[in-house]
Amino acid sequence: MQQRDRLDRRRFLKKTGQWGALALAASQPRAWAIATSVTPVVQTTEGPVRGLLDEDVHTFLGIPYATPPLGKLRFQAPALPVPRKGIFDAIRLGHSAMQLSSGGSAVSYPGLIGPALSQVYGSVEDIMRQGEDCLVLNVWTPDPNGRKKLPVMVWFHGGGFNYGSGSWPAYDGHNLAKHHDVVVVTVNHRLNAFGFLNLTDIDPERFADSGIAGQLDLVRSLEWVRDNIANFGGDPGNVTIFGQSGGGAKVSILHAMPHAQGLFHRCIIQSGAALRVGDSADAAETTEKVLRELDISRDKIDTLLELDADRIRAAVTKVGGRYGPILNNTHIPEHPFEGRTRPGSSVPVMVGTTKDEMTLYNVGFDWWRNLSEDQMRERIRAQRDEHAEALIDAYEKFYPDYDPRHIYTAILTGRQFQSATTLAERKVAQNSGNVYFYVFAWDCPLEGGILKSP
Repeated sequence: MQQRDRLDRRRFLKKTGQWGALALAASQPRAWAIATSVTPVVQTTEGPVRGLLDEDVHTFLGIPYATPPLGKLRFQAPALPVPRKGIFDAIRLGHSAMQLSSGGSAVSYPGLIGPALSQVYGSVEDIMRQGEDCLVLNVWTPDPNGRKKLPVMVWFHGGGFNYGSGSWPAYDGHNLAKHHDVVVVTVNHRLNAFGFLNLTDIDPERFADSGIAGQLDLVRSLEWVRDNIANFGGDPGNVTIFGQSGGGAKVSILHAMPHAQGLFHRCIIQSGAALRVGDSADAAETTEKVLRELDISRDKIDTLLELDADRIRAAVTKVGGRYGPILNNTHIPEHPFEGRTRPGSSVPVMVGTTKDEMTLYNVGFDWWRNLSEDQMRERIRAQRDEHAEALIDAYEKFYPDYDPRHIYTAILTGRQFQSATTLAERKVAQNSGNVYFYVFAWDCPLEGGILKSP
């Protein structure tokens, strides 16, 4: 029975261990140096691990959930991690994936907004800690030995499929675990060409999963959670996956993957519902450009497995192209939310956006800060053609207190975020799934409220 009525907040939050989508975003970054002692040893399928005890939260950092994808494992589906001898000290963040861009930290934001956003996007030092050996996750738990198994919330980071890290400061799960009695997991996985370079046209059997390897990393991380999280105090039968922007897209695609079903029981898609995956023809064209830039012929593809990672990244950065999962008969047989009998149709979904998503993407530009009514209309006309005037009039009527800057970003928010979110919500409901829709409308007071609800 489809469900689109008002969210029974108490019932949903009881199942998910509080609305972590907002609570995690509100977590403040922490310094690992304040940890006072080590945790008790926890057993995993690969061997015992030991973390840090930080204000009653047991913190485990950089735990491998797969074998490092190096050499012949480059561009392959993730392999099971090798059992370890001795105790693994999970006290340091592992590598972030190789990045094509530093994300928002590369943009110069004025005033106090820049320092605030640096807490989200990470520092230069964070960006420098990159490597192919990035298949690691972090766990925060109130009590690994608690009598009652706690809900588990697994966070997939934003940054599209090009950059980002589950180790960024804003994704620290300490406060969410401490104040809301949940076990929090954040995940690093392969990105850009290292996770999504489609080589199937060159060798369909050998590189069958190359175009979706980074997405398969997420499935492997959830398998690790299923097999191990009970020893950290979590309930493997009560796992919520959630993510924002590109992380929301990753959750959307996991919802469509047959082999991911049963590994999670609820989804939260924040400001990033994905309705389609990438086009295989476009992916193949990008691959050809990368190989030409590296001067590698199709019959010498093994050379690509031996190259230094920085050289591959330089070539990928130069030729450009879009990266992300593509349709795959085995793992992603259809686009997200398609079909009435699709695998994830019984999984409850919460999906939503913020009211003013696009202010964050425009606040760093002087032209936006000084946008006049005429300039705003000219820009919208250039994008929306014959519907521009009616669209602007409708938004100005709906937001009578908005100036031209915020009317402009409201229209862009509707087009680039809210439309896809609404379609995803409808598709889930049409497929007889339980779906909850939200809009985050709290206006940020920073710099006089110029961001509205970014």
